[in-house]
Amino acid sequence: MNTELDNIKNIIPITNLEISPTFCMAKWHHTTIYLQTGETHSCYHPAPHKIPLEEIAADPSALHNTLEKKNERYMMLNGERPEGCKYCWDIEDMGENYVSDRHIKTASIYTAERLEEIKKGGSKYNVNPEYIEISFSNECNFKCGYCHPKASSRYWKEINDFGPYDMSTDHRQDIDWFKVFHREEENPYVRAWWEWWPEVSKTLNILRITGGEPLMHKSTWELFERLDKDPKPHIQIEINSNLGVKPKLVKRLVETVKRLRSEGKIKSFKLYTSIDTWTKRAEYARTGLDINLWEQNLDYYLSNTGWPVTFMITFNIFGVTSFETLLQKILEWREKYNDATNETQWQRVRFDTPHLKEPSIYDMNILPKDEFMPYMHSHLEFIKENTDDSDRNKFTTLEYEKFKRVVDYMQSTVYDPAKLTEARRNFFNWFNEHDRRRDTNLVETFPEMLGFYNTCRDS
Repeated sequence: MNTELDNIKNIIPITNLEISPTFCMAKWHHTTIYLQTGETHSCYHPAPHKIPLEEIAADPSALHNTLEKKNERYMMLNGERPEGCKYCWDIEDMGENYVSDRHIKTASIYTAERLEEIKKGGSKYNVNPEYIEISFSNECNFKCGYCHPKASSRYWKEINDFGPYDMSTDHRQDIDWFKVFHREEENPYVRAWWEWWPEVSKTLNILRITGGEPLMHKSTWELFERLDKDPKPHIQIEINSNLGVKPKLVKRLVETVKRLRSEGKIKSFKLYTSIDTWTKRAEYARTGLDINLWEQNLDYYLSNTGWPVTFMITFNIFGVTSFETLLQKILEWREKYNDATNETQWQRVRFDTPHLKEPSIYDMNILPKDEFMPYMHSHLEFIKENTDDSDRNKFTTLEYEKFKRVVDYMQSTVYDPAKLTEARRNFFNWFNEHDRRRDTNLVETFPEMLGFYNTCRDS
Protein backbone atom coordinates (compact mmCIF):
# COMPACT_ATOMS: atom_id res chain seq x y z
CA MET A 1 0.00 0.00 0.00
CA ASN A 2 1.39 3.39 -1.05
CA THR A 3 1.14 5.56 2.07
CA GLU A 4 1.16 9.35 2.42
CA LEU A 5 4.71 9.08 3.72
CA ASP A 6 5.76 7.14 0.61
CA ASN A 7 4.24 9.87 -1.56
CA ILE A 8 6.23 12.55 0.27
CA LYS A 9 9.47 10.60 -0.20
CA ASN A 10 8.76 10.31 -3.93
CA ILE A 11 7.68 13.90 -4.64
CA ILE A 12 9.95 16.13 -2.54
CA PRO A 13 13.24 15.09 -4.25
CA ILE A 14 11.64 16.10 -7.57
CA THR A 15 10.63 19.60 -6.43
CA ASN A 16 13.90 20.11 -4.56
CA LEU A 17 15.83 19.32 -7.73
CA GLU A 18 13.65 21.01 -10.36
CA ILE A 19 12.86 24.19 -8.37
CA SER A 20 14.78 24.61 -5.10
CA PRO A 21 15.13 23.02 -1.63
CA THR A 22 12.96 25.79 -0.15
CA PHE A 23 10.13 25.53 -2.67
CA CYS A 24 6.63 25.07 -1.27
CA MET A 25 3.79 24.62 -3.74
CA ALA A 26 1.36 25.90 -1.11
CA LYS A 27 2.67 29.43 -1.66
CA TRP A 28 1.09 29.23 -5.13
CA HIS A 29 -1.81 26.80 -4.84
CA HIS A 30 -2.94 27.12 -1.23
CA THR A 31 -4.41 30.17 0.42
CA THR A 32 -6.27 31.08 3.58
CA ILE A 33 -8.25 34.32 3.38
CA TYR A 34 -9.79 36.09 6.39
CA LEU A 35 -12.43 38.32 4.85
CA GLN A 36 -13.50 39.80 8.19
CA THR A 37 -10.09 41.48 8.53
CA GLY A 38 -8.86 41.46 4.93
CA GLU A 39 -5.81 39.26 5.54
CA THR A 40 -4.25 36.22 3.91
CA HIS A 41 -1.46 33.65 4.11
CA SER A 42 -0.78 30.37 2.34
CA CYS A 43 -0.80 28.16 5.43
CA TYR A 44 -1.37 28.73 9.12
CA HIS A 45 2.32 28.92 10.12
CA PRO A 46 3.28 32.34 8.68
CA ALA A 47 1.41 35.26 10.21
CA PRO A 48 -1.37 36.51 7.94
CA HIS A 49 -0.69 39.79 6.15
CA LYS A 50 -2.99 42.60 5.05
CA ILE A 51 -4.60 42.53 1.61
CA PRO A 52 -4.45 46.10 0.28
CA LEU A 53 -7.87 47.35 -0.83
CA GLU A 54 -6.32 48.96 -3.91
CA GLU A 55 -5.01 45.56 -5.01
CA ILE A 56 -8.43 43.85 -4.88
CA ALA A 57 -10.00 46.89 -6.56
CA ALA A 58 -7.69 46.26 -9.51
CA ASP A 59 -8.07 42.47 -9.43
CA PRO A 60 -10.13 40.45 -6.92
CA SER A 61 -7.63 37.57 -7.23
CA ALA A 62 -5.38 39.73 -5.04
CA LEU A 63 -7.28 38.14 -2.17
CA HIS A 64 -4.61 35.48 -2.74
CA ASN A 65 -2.05 36.98 -5.15
CA THR A 66 -0.79 39.85 -3.02
CA LEU A 67 2.48 41.56 -3.80
CA GLU A 68 3.84 40.36 -0.45
CA LYS A 69 3.10 36.74 -1.33
CA LYS A 70 4.66 37.15 -4.77
CA ASN A 71 7.87 38.37 -3.13
CA GLU A 72 7.92 35.23 -0.95
CA ARG A 73 7.41 33.09 -4.05
CA TYR A 74 10.41 34.77 -5.63
CA MET A 75 12.52 33.87 -2.59
CA MET A 76 11.46 30.23 -2.73
CA LEU A 77 12.25 29.95 -6.42
CA ASN A 78 15.76 31.15 -5.61
CA GLY A 79 16.42 28.82 -2.70
CA GLU A 80 15.83 31.44 0.00
CA ARG A 81 13.83 30.92 3.18
CA PRO A 82 10.99 33.38 3.88
CA GLU A 83 11.06 34.22 7.57
CA GLY A 84 7.35 33.55 7.99
CA CYS A 85 7.90 29.87 7.14
CA LYS A 86 10.22 29.35 10.12
CA TYR A 87 8.02 26.54 11.52
CA CYS A 88 8.99 24.28 8.62
CA TRP A 89 12.64 25.35 8.56
CA ASP A 90 12.93 24.45 12.26
CA ILE A 91 11.48 20.99 11.60
CA GLU A 92 13.73 20.36 8.58
CA ASP A 93 16.83 21.58 10.43
CA MET A 94 16.37 18.80 12.98
CA GLY A 95 17.47 16.30 10.30
CA GLU A 96 16.69 15.00 6.84
CA ASN A 97 14.35 12.32 8.19
CA TYR A 98 11.96 14.86 9.68
CA VAL A 99 8.79 15.59 7.71
CA SER A 100 7.76 19.25 7.63
CA ASP A 101 4.43 20.69 6.55
CA ARG A 102 6.21 22.07 3.48
CA HIS A 103 6.83 18.46 2.47
CA ILE A 104 3.29 17.35 3.31
CA LYS A 105 1.51 20.20 1.53
CA THR A 106 3.69 20.13 -1.56
CA ALA A 107 3.33 16.37 -1.97
CA SER A 108 -0.44 16.53 -1.44
CA ILE A 109 -1.05 18.99 -4.31
CA TYR A 110 1.85 18.15 -6.63
CA THR A 111 1.21 17.45 -10.29
CA ALA A 112 3.72 17.67 -13.12
CA GLU A 113 1.41 20.18 -14.81
CA ARG A 114 1.36 22.51 -11.80
CA LEU A 115 5.12 22.28 -11.47
CA GLU A 116 5.58 23.24 -15.14
CA GLU A 117 3.11 26.10 -14.77
CA ILE A 118 5.11 27.52 -11.86
CA LYS A 119 8.43 27.07 -13.67
CA LYS A 120 6.98 28.96 -16.63
CA GLY A 121 5.05 31.66 -14.75
CA GLY A 122 7.51 32.28 -11.95
CA SER A 123 6.58 34.40 -8.98
CA LYS A 124 4.55 37.19 -10.56
CA TYR A 125 1.63 35.56 -12.35
CA ASN A 126 -1.82 35.50 -10.74
CA VAL A 127 -2.64 31.97 -9.66
CA ASN A 128 -6.12 30.54 -9.38
CA PRO A 129 -5.23 28.19 -6.51
CA GLU A 130 -6.44 24.62 -6.30
CA TYR A 131 -7.16 25.01 -2.57
CA ILE A 132 -8.78 27.91 -0.73
CA GLU A 133 -9.57 28.20 2.95
CA ILE A 134 -11.85 31.16 3.61
CA SER A 135 -13.35 32.86 6.64
CA PHE A 136 -16.40 35.03 6.04
CA SER A 137 -16.78 36.39 9.57
CA ASN A 138 -15.43 36.26 13.12
CA GLU A 139 -18.85 35.34 14.53
CA CYS A 140 -18.23 32.49 16.96
CA ASN A 141 -19.73 30.88 20.05
CA PHE A 142 -16.29 29.97 21.46
CA LYS A 143 -13.41 32.08 22.77
CA CYS A 144 -10.50 29.64 22.88
CA GLY A 145 -7.69 31.17 24.91
CA TYR A 146 -5.01 30.84 22.24
CA CYS A 147 -7.34 32.29 19.59
CA HIS A 148 -7.87 36.00 18.90
CA PRO A 149 -10.73 38.53 18.75
CA LYS A 150 -10.09 38.67 14.99
CA ALA A 151 -11.48 35.14 14.76
CA SER A 152 -14.02 35.16 17.59
CA SER A 153 -16.84 37.60 18.23
CA ARG A 154 -17.14 36.30 21.81
CA TYR A 155 -13.47 37.03 22.40
CA TRP A 156 -13.98 40.47 20.87
CA LYS A 157 -16.83 41.11 23.30
CA GLU A 158 -14.73 40.01 26.27
CA ILE A 159 -11.95 42.45 25.38
CA ASN A 160 -14.49 45.18 24.67
CA ASP A 161 -16.07 44.58 28.10
CA PHE A 162 -12.96 43.99 30.25
CA GLY A 163 -10.12 45.49 28.24
CA PRO A 164 -6.97 43.75 27.04
CA TYR A 165 -4.88 41.38 29.14
CA ASP A 166 -2.54 44.25 30.02
CA MET A 167 -1.08 42.38 32.99
CA SER A 168 0.86 40.34 30.39
CA THR A 169 3.45 41.42 27.83
CA ASP A 170 2.27 38.59 25.54
CA HIS A 171 -1.18 37.80 24.11
CA ARG A 172 -2.69 41.08 25.35
CA GLN A 173 -5.49 40.84 22.78
CA ASP A 174 -5.79 44.56 22.12
CA ILE A 175 -8.56 45.30 19.61
CA ASP A 176 -7.93 48.98 18.83
CA TRP A 177 -5.23 48.47 16.17
CA PHE A 178 -7.21 46.59 13.51
CA LYS A 179 -10.65 46.63 11.93
CA VAL A 180 -13.10 43.77 11.83
CA PHE A 181 -16.05 43.90 9.47
CA HIS A 182 -18.82 42.59 11.71
CA ARG A 183 -21.49 42.67 8.99
CA GLU A 184 -20.71 40.39 6.04
CA GLU A 185 -22.97 42.35 3.68
CA GLU A 186 -20.94 45.55 4.27
CA ASN A 187 -17.50 43.99 3.84
CA PRO A 188 -15.56 44.97 0.65
CA TYR A 189 -13.49 41.78 0.96
CA VAL A 190 -16.65 39.65 0.90
CA ARG A 191 -17.77 41.55 -2.21
CA ALA A 192 -14.38 40.88 -3.84
CA TRP A 193 -14.77 37.19 -3.03
CA TRP A 194 -18.09 36.92 -4.84
CA GLU A 195 -16.57 38.87 -7.76
CA TRP A 196 -13.71 36.38 -7.94
CA TRP A 197 -15.91 33.30 -7.42
CA PRO A 198 -17.10 32.81 -11.05
CA GLU A 199 -13.48 32.71 -12.26
CA VAL A 200 -11.69 30.95 -9.42
CA SER A 201 -14.41 28.29 -9.10
CA LYS A 202 -13.58 27.06 -12.61
CA THR A 203 -10.28 25.50 -11.52
CA LEU A 204 -10.74 25.22 -7.75
CA ASN A 205 -10.52 21.70 -6.34
CA ILE A 206 -11.06 22.30 -2.63
CA LEU A 207 -12.90 25.10 -0.83
CA ARG A 208 -12.55 24.97 2.94
CA ILE A 209 -14.68 27.29 5.06
CA THR A 210 -13.34 28.34 8.43
CA GLY A 211 -14.19 30.99 11.01
CA GLY A 212 -15.16 32.02 13.54
CA GLU A 213 -17.79 29.32 13.43
CA PRO A 214 -18.84 28.95 9.77
CA LEU A 215 -22.17 27.29 10.56
CA MET A 216 -23.16 30.65 12.11
CA HIS A 217 -22.18 32.70 9.02
CA LYS A 218 -24.69 33.93 6.43
CA SER A 219 -22.18 33.56 3.60
CA THR A 220 -21.68 29.85 4.31
CA TRP A 221 -25.34 29.16 3.63
CA GLU A 222 -25.29 31.59 0.69
CA LEU A 223 -22.50 29.50 -0.81
CA PHE A 224 -24.64 26.38 -0.54
CA GLU A 225 -27.50 28.26 -2.24
CA ARG A 226 -25.19 29.29 -5.08
CA LEU A 227 -23.95 25.74 -5.49
CA ASP A 228 -27.55 24.57 -5.66
CA LYS A 229 -28.29 27.01 -8.51
CA ASP A 230 -24.88 26.81 -10.22
CA PRO A 231 -23.36 23.38 -9.46
CA LYS A 232 -19.61 22.84 -9.20
CA PRO A 233 -19.28 19.05 -9.44
CA HIS A 234 -15.47 19.28 -9.49
CA ILE A 235 -15.18 21.07 -6.12
CA GLN A 236 -14.80 19.41 -2.74
CA ILE A 237 -16.37 21.48 0.05
CA GLU A 238 -14.82 21.37 3.51
CA ILE A 239 -15.84 23.05 6.76
CA ASN A 240 -13.95 23.76 9.98
CA SER A 241 -16.61 23.62 12.69
CA ASN A 242 -16.07 23.66 16.43
CA LEU A 243 -19.06 21.25 16.66
CA GLY A 244 -20.22 23.20 19.68
CA VAL A 245 -23.20 24.71 17.86
CA LYS A 246 -26.85 23.82 18.33
CA PRO A 247 -27.61 20.31 16.99
CA LYS A 248 -30.13 21.76 14.49
CA LEU A 249 -27.26 23.46 12.62
CA VAL A 250 -25.33 20.19 12.34
CA LYS A 251 -28.50 18.51 11.11
CA ARG A 252 -29.03 21.29 8.55
CA LEU A 253 -25.45 20.89 7.36
CA VAL A 254 -25.81 17.12 6.93
CA GLU A 255 -29.13 17.42 5.09
CA THR A 256 -27.88 20.23 2.80
CA VAL A 257 -24.63 18.52 1.86
CA LYS A 258 -26.27 15.13 1.39
CA ARG A 259 -28.64 16.66 -1.15
CA LEU A 260 -25.90 18.57 -3.01
CA ARG A 261 -23.81 15.43 -3.21
CA SER A 262 -26.64 13.15 -4.28
CA GLU A 263 -27.57 15.58 -7.06
CA GLY A 264 -23.96 15.83 -8.24
CA LYS A 265 -23.70 19.54 -7.46
CA ILE A 266 -20.44 19.18 -5.52
CA LYS A 267 -17.77 16.52 -5.71
CA SER A 268 -17.50 15.59 -2.04
CA PHE A 269 -17.45 16.97 1.48
CA LYS A 270 -15.13 16.88 4.49
CA LEU A 271 -15.59 18.08 8.04
CA TYR A 272 -12.77 19.31 10.29
CA THR A 273 -13.18 20.01 13.98
CA SER A 274 -10.85 21.16 16.75
CA ILE A 275 -10.20 19.29 19.97
CA ASP A 276 -6.95 19.36 21.99
CA THR A 277 -7.45 16.99 24.89
CA TRP A 278 -10.51 15.46 26.59
CA THR A 279 -13.01 15.92 29.47
CA LYS A 280 -13.01 19.14 31.53
CA ARG A 281 -9.45 19.80 30.45
CA ALA A 282 -10.61 20.28 26.88
CA GLU A 283 -13.33 22.67 28.05
CA TYR A 284 -10.71 24.73 29.89
CA ALA A 285 -8.51 24.98 26.80
CA ARG A 286 -11.45 25.95 24.57
CA THR A 287 -13.84 28.27 26.41
CA GLY A 288 -17.39 27.64 25.23
CA LEU A 289 -16.88 23.94 24.63
CA ASP A 290 -19.46 21.57 26.13
CA ILE A 291 -17.73 18.21 25.71
CA ASN A 292 -21.01 16.27 25.85
CA LEU A 293 -22.66 18.44 23.18
CA TRP A 294 -19.51 18.17 21.06
CA GLU A 295 -19.57 14.36 21.18
CA GLN A 296 -23.32 14.34 20.53
CA ASN A 297 -22.80 16.41 17.36
CA LEU A 298 -19.86 14.24 16.33
CA ASP A 299 -21.97 11.12 16.76
CA TYR A 300 -24.84 12.57 14.71
CA TYR A 301 -22.49 13.50 11.88
CA LEU A 302 -20.68 10.17 11.75
CA SER A 303 -23.84 8.10 12.26
CA ASN A 304 -25.78 9.88 9.51
CA THR A 305 -23.09 10.12 6.83
CA GLY A 306 -20.42 7.88 5.40
CA TRP A 307 -17.90 10.74 5.36
CA PRO A 308 -14.73 11.27 7.37
CA VAL A 309 -13.97 13.82 10.08
CA THR A 310 -10.51 15.19 10.91
CA PHE A 311 -9.53 16.49 14.34
CA MET A 312 -7.26 19.53 14.25
CA ILE A 313 -5.30 19.04 17.45
CA THR A 314 -3.41 22.23 18.23
CA PHE A 315 -0.83 20.70 20.52
CA ASN A 316 -0.21 23.15 23.35
CA ILE A 317 0.72 23.29 26.99
CA PHE A 318 -2.61 21.80 28.12
CA GLY A 319 -2.21 18.64 26.07
CA VAL A 320 1.15 17.69 27.54
CA THR A 321 -0.11 15.86 30.60
CA SER A 322 -3.34 14.37 29.26
CA PHE A 323 -3.08 13.80 25.51
CA GLU A 324 -3.38 10.06 25.95
CA THR A 325 -7.02 10.43 27.07
CA LEU A 326 -7.86 11.89 23.66
CA LEU A 327 -5.80 9.23 21.87
CA GLN A 328 -7.82 6.56 23.66
CA LYS A 329 -11.04 8.22 22.49
CA ILE A 330 -9.76 8.30 18.91
CA LEU A 331 -9.20 4.54 19.00
CA GLU A 332 -12.67 4.12 20.50
CA TRP A 333 -14.26 6.20 17.73
CA ARG A 334 -12.33 4.37 15.04
CA GLU A 335 -13.62 1.08 16.36
CA LYS A 336 -17.17 2.42 16.48
CA TYR A 337 -17.45 4.32 13.19
CA ASN A 338 -15.08 2.68 10.71
CA ASP A 339 -16.71 0.31 8.25
CA ALA A 340 -14.54 -2.75 7.77
CA THR A 341 -16.33 -3.62 4.53
CA ASN A 342 -15.69 -0.24 2.87
CA GLU A 343 -12.30 -0.33 1.17
CA THR A 344 -12.75 3.10 -0.46
CA GLN A 345 -13.26 4.84 2.90
CA TRP A 346 -10.36 3.41 4.87
CA GLN A 347 -10.35 5.89 7.74
CA ARG A 348 -13.27 8.02 8.94
CA VAL A 349 -11.72 9.40 12.15
CA ARG A 350 -8.52 11.28 11.34
CA PHE A 351 -6.29 13.69 13.23
CA ASP A 352 -3.29 15.97 12.88
CA THR A 353 -0.98 17.30 15.60
CA PRO A 354 0.65 20.61 14.67
CA HIS A 355 2.33 22.16 17.69
CA LEU A 356 1.52 25.66 18.88
CA LYS A 357 4.38 28.18 18.91
CA GLU A 358 2.54 31.36 19.88
CA PRO A 359 1.40 32.78 22.21
CA SER A 360 4.25 31.75 24.48
CA ILE A 361 1.90 31.27 27.43
CA TYR A 362 0.43 28.24 25.59
CA ASP A 363 3.82 26.98 24.39
CA MET A 364 4.76 23.56 25.80
CA ASN A 365 8.42 24.63 25.79
CA ILE A 366 7.99 26.85 28.84
CA LEU A 367 7.36 23.73 30.95
CA PRO A 368 10.28 22.19 32.93
CA LYS A 369 11.64 19.40 30.74
CA ASP A 370 12.61 17.01 33.55
CA GLU A 371 9.08 17.03 34.99
CA PHE A 372 6.96 17.07 31.83
CA MET A 373 8.88 15.24 29.09
CA PRO A 374 7.98 11.82 30.62
CA TYR A 375 4.32 12.59 29.80
CA MET A 376 5.26 13.24 26.18
CA HIS A 377 7.29 10.05 25.88
CA SER A 378 4.38 8.12 27.37
CA HIS A 379 1.93 9.52 24.79
CA LEU A 380 4.35 8.69 21.97
CA GLU A 381 4.82 5.17 23.29
CA PHE A 382 1.04 4.72 23.44
CA ILE A 383 0.79 5.66 19.75
CA LYS A 384 3.69 3.34 18.88
CA GLU A 385 2.15 0.41 20.73
CA ASN A 386 -1.10 0.95 18.81
CA THR A 387 0.39 1.61 15.35
CA ASP A 388 -0.53 -0.76 12.54
CA ASP A 389 -0.84 0.52 8.96
CA SER A 390 -2.88 -2.54 7.99
CA ASP A 391 -5.51 -1.98 10.70
CA ARG A 392 -7.85 0.98 10.17
CA ASN A 393 -8.74 1.02 13.87
CA LYS A 394 -5.14 1.66 14.93
CA PHE A 395 -2.72 4.54 14.35
CA THR A 396 -0.63 4.94 11.21
CA THR A 397 3.12 5.28 10.89
CA LEU A 398 2.66 8.82 9.59
CA GLU A 399 0.54 9.75 12.63
CA TYR A 400 3.32 8.38 14.82
CA GLU A 401 5.97 10.33 12.90
CA LYS A 402 3.97 13.55 13.09
CA PHE A 403 3.67 13.33 16.85
CA LYS A 404 7.27 12.18 17.22
CA ARG A 405 8.41 15.45 15.68
CA VAL A 406 6.33 17.29 18.33
CA VAL A 407 8.03 15.30 21.08
CA ASP A 408 11.49 15.81 19.59
CA TYR A 409 10.80 19.51 19.12
CA MET A 410 9.88 19.89 22.78
CA GLN A 411 12.89 17.84 23.88
CA SER A 412 15.36 19.84 21.80
CA THR A 413 14.00 23.37 22.28
CA VAL A 414 15.75 25.39 24.96
CA TYR A 415 14.78 29.03 25.43
CA ASP A 416 17.03 31.84 26.56
CA PRO A 417 16.64 32.22 30.37
CA ALA A 418 15.31 35.77 30.07
CA LYS A 419 12.70 34.70 27.49
CA LEU A 420 11.69 31.72 29.63
CA THR A 421 11.31 33.84 32.76
CA GLU A 422 9.16 36.40 30.96
CA ALA A 423 6.98 33.70 29.37
CA ARG A 424 6.41 32.01 32.73
CA ARG A 425 5.59 35.30 34.43
CA ASN A 426 3.12 36.01 31.65
CA PHE A 427 1.65 32.53 32.06
CA PHE A 428 0.77 33.19 35.69
CA ASN A 429 -0.52 36.72 35.14
CA TRP A 430 -2.55 35.85 32.03
CA PHE A 431 -4.22 32.72 33.38
CA ASN A 432 -4.87 34.30 36.74
CA GLU A 433 -6.88 36.95 34.88
CA HIS A 434 -8.38 34.30 32.54
CA ASP A 435 -9.73 32.44 35.56
CA ARG A 436 -11.15 35.64 37.05
CA ARG A 437 -12.93 36.66 33.84
CA ARG A 438 -14.19 33.24 32.84
CA ASP A 439 -14.90 31.69 36.26
CA THR A 440 -12.41 28.87 35.69
CA ASN A 441 -9.62 27.40 37.82
CA LEU A 442 -6.42 26.21 36.20
CA VAL A 443 -4.88 24.32 39.11
CA GLU A 444 -8.14 22.54 39.94
CA THR A 445 -8.43 21.44 36.32
CA PHE A 446 -4.74 20.54 35.98
CA PRO A 447 -3.58 19.70 39.55
CA GLU A 448 -0.30 18.25 38.22
CA MET A 449 0.61 21.78 37.06
CA LEU A 450 0.45 23.30 40.55
CA GLY A 451 4.22 23.27 41.04
CA PHE A 452 4.77 24.88 37.65
CA TYR A 453 2.02 27.43 38.37
CA ASN A 454 3.76 28.44 41.62
CA THR A 455 7.11 28.66 39.82
CA CYS A 456 5.53 31.03 37.31
CA ARG A 457 4.01 33.08 40.11
CA ASP A 458 7.46 33.51 41.68
CA SER A 459 9.28 34.24 38.40
